[in-house]
Amino acid sequence: MATAAGIVLAGGRSTRMGAAKAALEWHGSTLLYRAAAVLARAVDGPVLVVAAPGQELPELPSGIAVVEDPVEGLGPMQGLATGLAALADRAESAFVCSTDLPFLHPAYVRRVLRGLTDDIEVALPVARGFRQPLAAGYRTRIAGLVADLLAQGNQRPGMIFKHCAVGQLDDAALLDDAALVKFDPELDSVVNVNTPEDYAAARDREPPEVAVERFGALAKRGGHRPRTVRAATIGAAAAAVGLTFDRHVVAAVNGDQVTRDGRMPLVAGDGVAFLSADAGG
Repeated sequence: MATAAGIVLAGGRSTRMGAAKAALEWHGSTLLYRAAAVLARAVDGPVLVVAAPGQELPELPSGIAVVEDPVEGLGPMQGLATGLAALADRAESAFVCSTDLPFLHPAYVRRVLRGLTDDIEVALPVARGFRQPLAAGYRTRIAGLVADLLAQGNQRPGMIFKHCAVGQLDDAALLDDAALVKFDPELDSVVNVNTPEDYAAARDREPPEVAVERFGALAKRGGHRPRTVRAATIGAAAAAVGLTFDRHVVAAVNGDQVTRDGRMPLVAGDGVAFLSADAGG
């Protein structure tokens, strides 16, 4: 069982934001929708959203499961314990993140998870000058340790690192990955949004550059030669080349992932091929 899973912690109180971060709009969906969908692209196991007790969540991508913390108000440690325990029999490791990482790139997730070598229980990035426990890799087997620390009154993730084998990944270690240095050289994957000003600044950034092709009946004059556009989602990429992304069209991302979800997030370096979903198209 070498599966890697994903965990998105959605139960934060969002005190400084003044509104639930999970439901904040992000290019036609929400921050939570994007985080869960990016993780689903990056891992080979299940993706789980951990919610606070009774928390109402916005719509999630297909196939994403939800578990609730048993206790409210214990912060990310409780969410981490809940998520790791829920996945312990299905995955050896998990990438764990908060819901407010709008520039998270699959290449970052994969690089961090590769830091979980046989003798390492936490792959902890120290990126852009700070430890990133909510954009890190964890062995699911430490779920009991996290629960024990909580029971002792330890609610800070930093306590975990005193009791297990931690592999730190600084900027240089992260950027030894060819895909990450090409598509996220500033490590924007760890940029979070804590205040309305952070959110506004993030929302004002230009969408990533992606390559788009049209095939079959959808190809106009010029054939299916790639065209570079800026688009944060499949739907936006379709609109950029004059397509309506509806039930008659499917998209293949990077040659292998076929989707009809127009809200599926795109990241820098993606290639999207649009094809007719109709027989013979």
